[in-house]
Amino acid sequence: MPTELTPLEKVRLEKLERLREMGIEPYPNRAERTHTAEEAKAAFLASEQAGEETGPRVTVAGRLRSMRPMGKITFAHIEDATGRIQLFLRANDIGKDRLKLFNKFFDLGDFVQATGVLFRTRSGEITVRVEDFRMLAKAITPLPPAKDEVVDGKVVRHAVLADPETRYRQRYADLAVNPEVREIFRTRAKIVRALRDFLDDHGFLEVETPILQPIYGGAAARPFITYHNQLKQKLYLRISFELYLKRLLVGMYEKVYEIGRDFRNEGISFKHNPEFTQLEFYWAYADYFKVMEFAEEMIAFVADRVLGKRTLTWQGHEIDLNPPWRRVELRQGLIEAVGIDIKDYPTAEELAAAMKKKGIEPKPNASRGKLIDQLVSDYLEPNFIQPTFLYNYPRDISPLAKAMPGDPTMVERFEGFIGGMELCNAFTELNDPLDQEARFLEMGRTYAADDEERHPIDEDYLRAMRYGMPPNGGFGMGIDRLTMIFTDKRSIREVILFPHLRERENAKPPSEVTENPTAEENNEG
Repeated sequence: MPTELTPLEKVRLEKLERLREMGIEPYPNRAERTHTAEEAKAAFLASEQAGEETGPRVTVAGRLRSMRPMGKITFAHIEDATGRIQLFLRANDIGKDRLKLFNKFFDLGDFVQATGVLFRTRSGEITVRVEDFRMLAKAITPLPPAKDEVVDGKVVRHAVLADPETRYRQRYADLAVNPEVREIFRTRAKIVRALRDFLDDHGFLEVETPILQPIYGGAAARPFITYHNQLKQKLYLRISFELYLKRLLVGMYEKVYEIGRDFRNEGISFKHNPEFTQLEFYWAYADYFKVMEFAEEMIAFVADRVLGKRTLTWQGHEIDLNPPWRRVELRQGLIEAVGIDIKDYPTAEELAAAMKKKGIEPKPNASRGKLIDQLVSDYLEPNFIQPTFLYNYPRDISPLAKAMPGDPTMVERFEGFIGGMELCNAFTELNDPLDQEARFLEMGRTYAADDEERHPIDEDYLRAMRYGMPPNGGFGMGIDRLTMIFTDKRSIREVILFPHLRERENAKPPSEVTENPTAEENNEG
């Protein structure tokens, strides 16, 4: 137990100790449950429709959400993963001592098991007429303070936790009291399942590749570094699956994908977390235009499966996911947005000067590709609210993509945007090992040794390419960002169960966050 307990925690701890003194174990090894809350209600409705005189006998279990002692009777609600069900405890049924035990030693937040016959109250609510009950787990720390809410025409008091930082730091409490947050992560799971179904149905093979890698690669990002003591070897947490998945194309798999965690030692923002979930797939004999069509079909399929429709609302915008999505060629988009034709400025110095003439301050010492990326980020990306593919990117920020025929400075790459935010990234993948080696060397010269965009040379990957790699298209998409869009959340922290946060001293428990820590509908001493 913590060294300092709140007054409410002390009261609950005393109750726990008294239960044990009475021979009641507050954390028993076994639980019995015949029905979830929803199953119990469904069983009652079935018996009611069959004309049976009494409802079925059930044993339910869940977290105690409300208590209303009324003399010789007590009404209560428990909640499980499927919903809530009401309990009716009466001294005539269970005895005065048992009713007193429940009212005195059971608190909101405790996990409870109850057995009895189902019936309807005068107000029409399906209820368990309790014959027996027991404690399954005593909650020592109270859930956050309660508020009143109208549910099915009745006023129900339940806990609420609204402070964002406390919600992220104590996600367990957030999930316990905010059903809408639980629904976010159910939606996330449905999204992942739908993506798998779509890819599996199209002949892709799901694989797993190393998380600990001797050489990081596949993206422009700074890695996390660790060390293997026995091997005396420095290792990196992967920043991408790309180079390992493309090795599998060499090994004669034609369609592969992976859904898993990537790690990037970079800044944190509303759309960035150092640890995130990504989907990547690689498709032999496909190019970026074919991947583009496949991607919009895939996301529309996910919308059908998860939402039941292809339109959604995100931050006040009505988003239409129906294919085909808008296509914007990068060069033409910048001409229209800022009046700069990047083809007229083949060097970083020339492009920086052109930007200054337009009143745009270029990032100092940036490469030409980074300056183009700056223009895209500032003047194109925020305006891509409806699904949009931006395609044809500068070569020096896309070291793994094939050059466009007739223009070696540009590559066959696209990014997909929704809600003014990048969602996915794809290439016609480079499969010429000589060109790839030259790109790695070029990247090493272009960026300083401590630049996070610097791409190390992976000799084993080059060796794999020399065995022969089929032409292919590759695709990567952030699952977290897709979930943000599908659940109308502005912050990535809302869709990651345990987002990374700065360390904070003296973090308060959820019961102390709001102004009224004693508003529980219960007899806390």
